[in-house]
Amino acid sequence: MNKSLNILLIEDDAIEVMKFNRVLSTLNIKHKILEANNGEEAIKILKEKETVPDIIVLDLNMPKINGIEFLRILKSDDYLKYIPAIILTTSSNHKDVLECYRIGIAGYVIKPLKYDEYVKRITKLVEYWSANELITN
Repeated sequence: MNKSLNILLIEDDAIEVMKFNRVLSTLNIKHKILEANNGEEAIKILKEKETVPDIIVLDLNMPKINGIEFLRILKSDDYLKYIPAIILTTSSNHKDVLECYRIGIAGYVIKPLKYDEYVKRITKLVEYWSANELITN
């Protein structure tokens, strides 16, 4: 049975945030989305531990703390390191993919150019994680 997720979306592009929220609003299950504009803001949200996300979806190319720097911080924290982190980016750079998996991501999704394909990928991603058994602290 699929469950509602608390999703931390780390994305600095307002249009990408809007697209992500639009796709989630069409799904049968209503998920709670926490938004951060960059890795620095996301770390503050996570350290507050007010709402611990079930999954983190993040872009790689962000100001202040980029996606890879954020992942290193996340995975070095004993409390937060078990939260699945999924990269959602335009970067198909093989070095980025390898580095992210080496750090310990749960998935790497390249943002497609066509909106219909974007809808399919985000829907699959969220449905997959809402059907998973997740570690809750």
